[in-house]
Amino acid sequence: MNKIKAVIFDLDGTLANTLPLCIQAFRQSVEPLINRSISDADIIATFGPSEEGTIMALAPNHYDKGVADYLHYYEQLHDMCPIPFDGIKEILQVLKDKGVHIAMVTGKGKYSTDISLRHFKLTHFFETIETGSPKGARKAEGIQIILDRLTNINNDEVIYVGDAPSDITASRQVGVPVIAAGWADTAEPEKLQELKPDEMFYTIKDFENWLLGKI
Repeated sequence: MNKIKAVIFDLDGTLANTLPLCIQAFRQSVEPLINRSISDADIIATFGPSEEGTIMALAPNHYDKGVADYLHYYEQLHDMCPIPFDGIKEILQVLKDKGVHIAMVTGKGKYSTDISLRHFKLTHFFETIETGSPKGARKAEGIQIILDRLTNINNDEVIYVGDAPSDITASRQVGVPVIAAGWADTAEPEKLQELKPDEMFYTIKDFENWLLGKI
C-alpha cells in the first residue's frame, strides 16, 4: 500500500459506540407511534438507508413525527455514548498535524451526524462529510464524491475505515483500500474477515501503530 494521503472514516461503530444509542432512539420514537414493541433485529434489518429510511420502513404512516421524535431522542439520549472510542481523537489530531486529508462517509442522516460530531467535539477535523440517504445505501457514491474532490491524489493513496461488511463492498466498488474496524462490541469480525479487507484491526492502538507507519 502506498503512502496514505487521505483517510475517510465511517461513524457508527468506527469512531464511537453509537449503535446502542441509535437503537434506543428508534425504539423510543417509533414504538409509541405503532403501538407495539420492536426488537433490535427489526431495527437493524432496516439499516442501509439513513434514519429517515428506517422511520419510513417501521412507521410509514407517521413519517414526519417519527423523524422529529427520533432526532429529539437521539440528542436527549446521547449521554449513552458521551465520547468517541479511546484513541480516536488522538488519531485524528495526528492526521491533521501531518497534513493528511480527513473526510467522513456515513450512512447516518445529516442531522444525527451533526449531533454526534458536536457531542464528541470532532466536527472540525473533517474537511468533507457525506451522509446517508432515506432512499438507500449510498456509501460507494459518497466515497466517490470525496475522491473526486481530492485532486492529485490517487485511489491507492486513500483508505476507508469502517466496521461493517457493506463498508468493504462499497470501498471495493470505487477501488479504494479498506480497513476493517473490528474494535466495537457491535462489530462482527468473522463477517469482515470473509470479505478480505486490505487490513483488519481489533484495537484502535493497533490501527494507530499501523497508520503511523503509512503517513
